[in-house]
Amino acid sequence: MKMLTIIATIFIPLTFFTGIYGMNSQGGGTDKPLNMPELYSPYGYFSIMAVMAAMSICMLIYFNRKGWR
Repeated sequence: MKMLTIIATIFIPLTFFTGIYGMNSQGGGTDKPLNMPELYSPYGYFSIMAVMAAMSICMLIYFNRKGWR
């Protein structure tokens, strides 16, 4: 049960991020501030991938320190 909890805790936020960034949305700028302006950034994809990797690594470290492994 602990292993299932760890796997779900790691993958649910990643699924949320991929769901948001998988949508077909138009990147904005100053004229459309509520859209995702990072879609037109040259480092937007890599920054989102880095955030997702950092979240996973932080959760793995947290669970390892709690002794849930």
